[in-house]
Amino acid sequence: MTESSRNDPPAAQPPVRESGPGEGDRGNREVPPTPGAATDELTDERDELVDRLQRLQAEFENYRKRAARDQQALVARAHERLVKELLPVLDDLGRALEAAEQHEEATLEDGVRLVHRQLMDVLVKEGLTEIETDGPFDPHVHEALLSQPSDAEAGTVLEVLQKGYRLGDHVLRPARVTIAE
Repeated sequence: MTESSRNDPPAAQPPVRESGPGEGDRGNREVPPTPGAATDELTDERDELVDRLQRLQAEFENYRKRAARDQQALVARAHERLVKELLPVLDDLGRALEAAEQHEEATLEDGVRLVHRQLMDVLVKEGLTEIETDGPFDPHVHEALLSQPSDAEAGTVLEVLQKGYRLGDHVLRPARVTIAE
């Protein structure tokens, strides 16, 4: 080697193609994708999978909330049905108390009062409230069965024929009343 050839950069040589086993001279081998392209492809796939996972998580959370609401509604309907079925019993006990007050049989009256109070306590604990009937007629909570002339202002509730009840905010049964004409 001469001194000038030592300082000269090596001449560019064409890349050597290697053939794989059994390929011989059949043609060019495919060039594998560059590391950057493979990374981009994997990143895109990861992003797609993350997006799908987030959507599935959101769908599941919505399902869970919907199932909880449905369960609460089911419990509320069952609760309402039970209380509604007990209302006639409560009415009968109230009528028995009224009849017992007219007789001298204090023990019967005391027993019926005890049962009535216990039943009312259970129903109040479950959310039952009696609808107020003092004052003006309210078509949302009262049902006017009769109207009669009176010195009271027109539309005022005069008499309660059957008590009305609410369960929470829902009217189970309107109060049946007589109103002033």
